Amino acid sequence: MISFVEVEAQDTEEYRDSIATVDESGKRRWIFPKKPKGKFYNLRTWLSAFFLGLLFIGPFLKMNGQPFLLFNILERKFILFGIPFWPQDFHLFALAMIALFVFIVLFTVIFGRIWCGWACPQTIFMEMVFRKIEYWIEGTNIQQRKLDKQAWNRDKILKKGSKWAIFYAIAFLIANLVMAYIIGVEELATIVTESPQANWGKFSFVMIFSGIFFFVFAYFREQACIAVCPYGRLQGVLLTKDSIVVAYDWLRGEPRAKRRKKQTIEQPKGDCVDCKLCVAVCPTGIDIRNGTQMECVNCTACIDACDSVMDKLKKPRGLIRYDSHQGIETGTPFRFTARVAGYSIVLVALLSVLGFSLAGRADVEATILRTPGMLLEKTEAGWFRNVYNYQIVNKTQKEFPLSFKLIDPAGGKITRVGKDIVMKPQAMNKGVMMVDIPPAELHSYKQRIRIEIWSGDRMIDEVAVNFLGPMM
Repeated sequence: MISFVEVEAQDTEEYRDSIATVDESGKRRWIFPKKPKGKFYNLRTWLSAFFLGLLFIGPFLKMNGQPFLLFNILERKFILFGIPFWPQDFHLFALAMIALFVFIVLFTVIFGRIWCGWACPQTIFMEMVFRKIEYWIEGTNIQQRKLDKQAWNRDKILKKGSKWAIFYAIAFLIANLVMAYIIGVEELATIVTESPQANWGKFSFVMIFSGIFFFVFAYFREQACIAVCPYGRLQGVLLTKDSIVVAYDWLRGEPRAKRRKKQTIEQPKGDCVDCKLCVAVCPTGIDIRNGTQMECVNCTACIDACDSVMDKLKKPRGLIRYDSHQGIETGTPFRFTARVAGYSIVLVALLSVLGFSLAGRADVEATILRTPGMLLEKTEAGWFRNVYNYQIVNKTQKEFPLSFKLIDPAGGKITRVGKDIVMKPQAMNKGVMMVDIPPAELHSYKQRIRIEIWSGDRMIDEVAVNFLGPMM
């Protein structure tokens, strides 16, 4: 039987009850990470440069005469990979969002937060743009910390002021880039040459977005990942012991201790020398040796730092590495679990449905609805009449004429109000038409009729609507 005193003596493990960026008094602790260097950091730098290049050239890319990407929320017009989408395609958007969510779940279950460290815009801009500017202007993390603590003088004003000026210039540039994705490069080039009063709404958007962007990367920084982004908390639900994350090999590293010249054989030590370089380079200030944590964005800075120490000690790399808890504990590789298989099946099914929906997406989409408030009419010929509103969307780059044909019941007729319809490229046409049906072809109070939309000798769409007749 173990006494309470013995249990208390054995319980020496430490637990965190606060995040790394908050001190004991509840105030924010600013993070000044040491500049990482190594294989993974170099790969992330090249990958970030590639993503930033795509971001900046995106508004200028064209496909089939259309922008490659356009998110015109003002006119409810969206173009993805050269394919235009309208509000009528919302079901495709909803299906794509569901597939994306399942993909995020599956990706996190397998690879943890690798997205956050390698491809998330927040991490790319913070670590590969703004942090590099800080190293260039303010120096190393030690020099930055010293500068932050010293009183305001000429040197501090010059360094901080130049840094913030560059930060805001980048924020203003990104705001204009976002505007180009919304309204297009051509329209942006036009409004840039005009006065702010001529485009007050767009100018206000650019200034507000610039301010928010500057605030996030000049002040809020890693708090966006820790306090705002839900992904860090979501991973606590999604991660399993088989998920591959940035992990510390506690079996090999413990017990950790400083290396000394005189060391007896009776003092066994792990490979971790407790240099704390993995903590110094962490952009969120955590100690990866405490295990997987909410703040960890899998940026691999700790891997590079630890590998450099292992090289100096002539020990194998990988004390901190990409691995799973199960892999470190048992030495087994990644397993394709039932959970992963289930998510994979659902994702494949969703992508299949989305693919078929996109392949069968009509170039022209028609909506015909009875005009609200209009009652049943009887014509001079004794026929019954309903009035309808129609809306035709042309999703192509072609111009063509349109006409309507009533095919069921065949004895009825359609009379349209206005000129002949000529659909313009990427345009919407609205109008009113009247459907007249003889009494002999009405068989119920609410009868389903079918209307075809033709362009020349080609039928491009068919719509079924209700026709309200007299009470039988």
